Amino acid sequence: MRAQLFSRLTVLFLLLGSLNPTHAQVSPPSTPATADTIHKFENPGGVSAPVKAKWYKSKLFKATIVPAVLIGYGAYTFNGGGFYTNEQANRDIHKLFPTYRTKLDNVLIVAPYLELAAVGLAGVESRDDRINTLLIIAKGEAIMLASTFAVKYLSREERPDGSDNLSFPSGHTAQAFLAASIVHTEFRDKSQWYGIGAYTLATSVAALRMINTKHWQSDVVAGAGFGILSAHLAYLSHRNRWGRKSIGRDVGMAPAYFGNGATGLTLSWHPKK
Repeated sequence: MRAQLFSRLTVLFLLLGSLNPTHAQVSPPSTPATADTIHKFENPGGVSAPVKAKWYKSKLFKATIVPAVLIGYGAYTFNGGGFYTNEQANRDIHKLFPTYRTKLDNVLIVAPYLELAAVGLAGVESRDDRINTLLIIAKGEAIMLASTFAVKYLSREERPDGSDNLSFPSGHTAQAFLAASIVHTEFRDKSQWYGIGAYTLATSVAALRMINTKHWQSDVVAGAGFGILSAHLAYLSHRNRWGRKSIGRDVGMAPAYFGNGATGLTLSWHPKK
């Protein structure tokens, strides 16, 4: 009897031992999944992608909308079109100024550039240093001259005084508004009055071109558009480093002797960072 009880207990303990976790069969560890390296540079640091700005908030749209309206109106009233025709505008202007003629418009086209130089010499800090500003002026002038003269030779519109067929658009007006736009851009962070003064001079040029019977209203309105557009395109396409302080007093000149009796001047420039 005792032998049977002992054998039954032995079998029970063996069964319990087989269920012990320490004697259970351990499954091999699972192989980790291969890391995905295809998209690892798409969003570094978990930073969300920037939201794309609306098209009407882009720099290009803001730079071209006003010139486009001006050029569009000039084209609309070109060659006698529009709700207020060139002939009607010309008639009303010469009712107010029947005999007045002046050459002041040939001088005022550069007046905004003179304002730019005067304000800079007065110590007002411009948006860009002088070298960058000169590069922008050169680029804007090239764009303006190429575009206006191309359209002049394509349109072949006769001037009000009949002197030639290069009336549309007004080159004088385009030149004045190009310079005024550059003045406005360079000093608008200091005061809006610099731009207001420059645009007033440019508008005077446009008015005098009509008073002098050199241009129709469509010519000067489109010319203003071409001038502003040329300035904006010059700024948008400029890739020089912004933010450098104006060179002002960091430029120096001194006489120099180069040997063999040759003399001259040396120019030194030490830009500030």
